[in-house]
Amino acid sequence: MTATLVSPNTVLANALHHAEDVLAPRIRTESPQRIVFVVGTQINGVPHLGTSLVQSLAFAAAARARQRFGIPAEVAFGALDNAPHEVVIDPATGHSYQRAYAQALGEDVLAKQVDELYRPLFDALSEQLSIPYSVEMYSRQQQTEQYRRTWLRVHRRIDAARWWLDPAHGVPHVRIPCPAPGCGWAEKYAERTRILLDADHAEVHAVCMHHGPYEVVIAPDSGGYLDLATLYRNLVKETAATVDRERLSVMVKGGDWVFGSTLVDNALTAIGLTGAQLPTRLFCPQVLTDTGAKLSKSLIRDGKAPLPDGSAPWMLDTRMWPGSVSEYAERLLTMAGVLLATPRHFFRSYSAGELGRLMSHPTRSVTPL
Repeated sequence: MTATLVSPNTVLANALHHAEDVLAPRIRTESPQRIVFVVGTQINGVPHLGTSLVQSLAFAAAARARQRFGIPAEVAFGALDNAPHEVVIDPATGHSYQRAYAQALGEDVLAKQVDELYRPLFDALSEQLSIPYSVEMYSRQQQTEQYRRTWLRVHRRIDAARWWLDPAHGVPHVRIPCPAPGCGWAEKYAERTRILLDADHAEVHAVCMHHGPYEVVIAPDSGGYLDLATLYRNLVKETAATVDRERLSVMVKGGDWVFGSTLVDNALTAIGLTGAQLPTRLFCPQVLTDTGAKLSKSLIRDGKAPLPDGSAPWMLDTRMWPGSVSEYAERLLTMAGVLLATPRHFFRSYSAGELGRLMSHPTRSVTPL
């Protein structure tokens, strides 16, 4: 049985021949020596279909860009270990405190988790397409001199960008966990966090619910764990990516990031970047429930949303795929090839049931005239 895929026309479908054509303006303008497809994932549980879809599309897009433009391409996976592991309310103040996965579990445990849950699929995708990849934990990324120097530089302009990064309050959150041994708690919304900038470092003053006031110095080569709110973290990461002029960084994201990236772009412009310096992004199709909402394993797990029609348990836990990792990678890449080949198929979203159908059968594309 062959699955037939029919997609509606879109504005981009009229402007592009293949999905990777959206990269052509930047590639032809900058003539990079290599292209890095950057994809980040919060490692706060087992991967689901949406995670695998974006990751496989990153590899497939890298292979197509290498063939199309004749430029070496690779994938960089960012393991976001700053996702909240637990959140509590301080009864004395009513403020929310969180401890991230990095502080709750430790880097060694999380590195092992990445090796067990993500690397097997990455290895299979890399082997099938001959696309190299790298993995970087956010814990390591935020320690690098480039990231910290970028944050120090950006934070000097934060007044210009703060309403883009936090339109509701104008206070982009900077969380520096309490450095007391075995603690690692940080005020979730950083209500009592104060940052004093010096010439080459920042003094961060915060309050721990267990240990009271504390101070941490963030310098280019030292300091505590620098945990930034999501939009702010992307602002710093994407600003840092503009430094290497020989490398074009393509930010690969799920389609739900379309709305947030508009705010990040305005924040980037506010701190002084020009239009030509704004990041190149590739927004991938979303996996949707029957209501049109993004597939959320946490909502389904907590009983706040039903399992969509036509879905299967492996869509929420890819370890339950009824076959080998190599076969799973092959099915994903086959589907990725269909989606990337025609802009009508790529720049849209899919129900979980439809993606399950496409993963189960060879797919034939139908593009109406």
